[in-house]
Amino acid sequence: MLTQLQDLDLHLLRLFVTVVESGGFSAAQGELGIGQSTISTQMAKLETRLGFRLCERGKAGFRLTPKGEQVLAATRKLFGAIETFKGEARGMADLLLGELRIGLSEALDDQVLERLGQAIGRFRRRNQAVHFELISAMPAELERRLLQDQLHLAIGYFSGTQAALDYRPLFSEQQRLFCGAGHPLFERAEIGLDDLASGDLVQHPYRFEEARQPFPTGPSSARTEQVECSLAFVLSGAHIGYLPEHIAAPWVAAGKLRALLPDATGYRVQFHLTRHRARQPGEVEAAFAEDLSAAFEAASPS
Repeated sequence: MLTQLQDLDLHLLRLFVTVVESGGFSAAQGELGIGQSTISTQMAKLETRLGFRLCERGKAGFRLTPKGEQVLAATRKLFGAIETFKGEARGMADLLLGELRIGLSEALDDQVLERLGQAIGRFRRRNQAVHFELISAMPAELERRLLQDQLHLAIGYFSGTQAALDYRPLFSEQQRLFCGAGHPLFERAEIGLDDLASGDLVQHPYRFEEARQPFPTGPSSARTEQVECSLAFVLSGAHIGYLPEHIAAPWVAAGKLRALLPDATGYRVQFHLTRHRARQPGEVEAAFAEDLSAAFEAASPS
């Protein structure tokens, strides 16, 4: 009795279908390219495997038994399923499947978001069926999620000190020192570095770039982790603080912010594409990283 299907069984079943469709052993010789005695031997082997006769053959001609009819129908259904599987497997050979969770730093430049959108567009034009999730969070939170395998990739400005993470430069962002309308320095014609020393500087506990700031940290009574909150402190006229140039630009144009010694105090923050070093990137992650790099290399935002 047939309890497990093997390659030999599939071969014998194909022979059986050919015999039936040809109308008998003799007629199947040309189609199968083997002699009638060999066909008879193979059919007997299949019947032995199944445990019952499939057909009657003799002077009365070739005729399927009732069980043979059922086996024929089941065999055709089996081969149809095999062809469906083969077709689907061929289609999956280059199909990207799974999910992709990407972390983003807060308050990204519109140009950066445009490049990110272009990368997603490139990826969506691939042969893929991937569920995307974008998460915005502070740099330290993004690193934590990467370390806990809650994210596949993250884009942000990071400490670069996590040995378990791999940091790849992606783009940079201009930071400048600002004050708001109402601040004593806002209307002053001439400003020197000494004038900034007494400014109440907004502190950013998350900002890992402070060591490279041209203007050292001064006295401070304001502290925040979010760019928007830093902007609010500066707009108050009571504090000076570093802001991304793209965040400050509309407020500068409206006459509500002023850059303080932009050439002397400005600096650039490096953003990285970051992943967990110990986790081997899957094909979905690798493909999106490739599309992301291509989008940013095409035209890096200033």
